[in-house]
Amino acid sequence: MDGLFPRERAVVAPGAVHVPGWLPAARQRELVAACREWGRGPVPYRHIVLPGGGVMSVQSLGLGRRWEPYRYGRDVDVELPDWLVALGRRAVAEAYGEHSGYAPDAAFVNYYDAGAGASMGMHQDKDERTDAPVVSLSLGDTCVFRFGNTETRGKPYTDVELVSGDLFVFGGASRFAYHGVPKVHAGTAPPGLGLRGRLNITLRETGM
Repeated sequence: MDGLFPRERAVVAPGAVHVPGWLPAARQRELVAACREWGRGPVPYRHIVLPGGGVMSVQSLGLGRRWEPYRYGRDVDVELPDWLVALGRRAVAEAYGEHSGYAPDAAFVNYYDAGAGASMGMHQDKDERTDAPVVSLSLGDTCVFRFGNTETRGKPYTDVELVSGDLFVFGGASRFAYHGVPKVHAGTAPPGLGLRGRLNITLRETGM
């Protein structure tokens, strides 16, 4: 339970499911440790420079198939571990009741430094060649996750509070919905997690 009332599982839009508190505290700590270890590897966290010259405020690294704005390559800099693939399969089964052979081959790890005002604008995940669901795992600081529609970056959208340990899966009719993170609430991470800021792990199938 968080606060006075438990946070309830919700279908935010067709195919978009929010499961609060899906990751237990021990699993969250394991994932934070893994994120730190990946950052010590051959491709550390970096601010991605977009083709138009803009620089993303979040720091990111990729696992599995390499991504560069806005395409996937066939190279792999950091292997996507089997245990993370299995966790993604479990997440899809949790959201939809079965995983339908979900087999992610790429993941992004995004670090939001709340003290630096890191955020993410509304965008679509559309570089993949498949409509398999996207799995999103939240660690650390609470954020406002804005989940919109498939046509425009503007309204209608729904703001969802994602807390450390929460799961969000979107697929089906909502697979290509615009979404973003306009706000991260600094200092809201669980005290025992050992993390300042927010980490987000997203898993996806590239269809390559």
